[in-house]
Amino acid sequence: MTDQADRLYTAEQVRRLDKCAIEGHGIPGIDLMERAGRSVFEVARQVFPEARKWLVLCGAGNNGGDGYIVARLALEAGIAVTVCPLKSPDGLQGDAARAARRWREAGGLPQTWPIENLEDYDLVFDALLGTGLDREPSGDYDAAIDSLNRSGCAVVAVDIPSGLHADSGVAMGRAVEADLTVTFIGSKRGLFTADGPDYAGEVHFHDLETPDSVRDSETNSGILIQENIIIENLPVRRRNSHKGSYGWLLAVGSDLGMSGAIRLCGEAALRSGAGKVTLVTKPDHAGLVNLSCPELMVRGFENSEGLEALLAGADAVVTGTGLGQGGWSEDVFRACMKANAPVVLDADGLNILARLFDEMEASELPLDHWILTPHPAEAGRLLACSPTEIQQDRVGAAQRLAAHYSAVVVLKGCGTVIADAQGNYAICPLGNPGMASAGTGDVLAGVIGAMLCQGLDTWNAATTGVVAHASAGDLAASLLGERGLMASDITEQLPLVLNPSG
Repeated sequence: MTDQADRLYTAEQVRRLDKCAIEGHGIPGIDLMERAGRSVFEVARQVFPEARKWLVLCGAGNNGGDGYIVARLALEAGIAVTVCPLKSPDGLQGDAARAARRWREAGGLPQTWPIENLEDYDLVFDALLGTGLDREPSGDYDAAIDSLNRSGCAVVAVDIPSGLHADSGVAMGRAVEADLTVTFIGSKRGLFTADGPDYAGEVHFHDLETPDSVRDSETNSGILIQENIIIENLPVRRRNSHKGSYGWLLAVGSDLGMSGAIRLCGEAALRSGAGKVTLVTKPDHAGLVNLSCPELMVRGFENSEGLEALLAGADAVVTGTGLGQGGWSEDVFRACMKANAPVVLDADGLNILARLFDEMEASELPLDHWILTPHPAEAGRLLACSPTEIQQDRVGAAQRLAAHYSAVVVLKGCGTVIADAQGNYAICPLGNPGMASAGTGDVLAGVIGAMLCQGLDTWNAATTGVVAHASAGDLAASLLGERGLMASDITEQLPLVLNPSG
């Protein structure tokens, strides 16, 4: 059962959640606003207990209304708080106007923009622009965001950092760089992918004391996947088992000069619990690939002849890692696509797919039982668009890929997105910049392949594999630091995250 805090929504969906709470459950809008402001106030005091001088920047809509409530609560608590409205409180309407009026009745006085010496404040609240923003901030808003980012102040974003697109996570020209974001009713998916993690900081969710049925009213929400799915999807092993109980993975790849890719993939699969792993690669280096990892079996093939027999016995297949783009590469690619077992397609395999897909028959592809693992450039080739276009809407791109190729898709990057052909999606908030190095994708392919070998379906294999890979990367970074982290460092930590204690 997915925790309500781990459900993800678009801005439009959150507006419908608000409407459901107000109209369907009889909660007045001003009460929701009061709860939102109080949640921000309480989290801010908890996270920044030493902050004594506060500044609240308020915009024109309900986001600004939340800010006025934060400021009123600060006044009532004896905190020195300044409110700077970028739109006069006299021009506000509805619940935001009520919130501003209550602030004034508590003794609040506005300070006009611009604010000099922003750095004198201990804590600044960004209540400027909410989830409805769909263009670059301009005028005083742009200037305020720029000044705030240059100030070095600790920043709390109210619901979402101003300037960040709530759906895509893209910073629209300029966005507030927050240390903490308190978001309400439903978590906005843009906080967790693309630019979102760089701008949102630590994210806290508050349901504003609304019933779970409010969030259940949006049935096509996404999910935020966390470490708990490892325990949920990988049960304790039975004592009466053997290597065949945990599957045979066939990993096919590594043209000349790229032997490390298939080695990384294979060792990661073993470290992730596959019962046995066979690597299929070029004969020229087949005898060298497993020298320091004798647990890996290796077969050298000059072409796909004979490969079909191996494919027939495998429980899962990974191909594409270091595969290359030559004649050998295409030959073994076509053979792997005919496998009856589920297939993980990575790297050069994706590039070959992008080139050959239109000419291949459906019977030549493992439709509905394969997992594609592109980075943005590979995803762009598969959708005939640029990597920039992919990054502008990562969730939408992953969903389009999944539908077009009848696959589960893992769109790698900051806030990796997993999507299936039915439109379901998940985002992984784990991982770190140290994982942006050669070979980490090969490791991920092996991890996902091992999940398939252990009986998980393509969706659960992809989501569990992504979380395990990211968690191992975070553990490696905590031990070694991010700069200089290598793919093999991640592999070493896989057993620790896949066998959690307690």
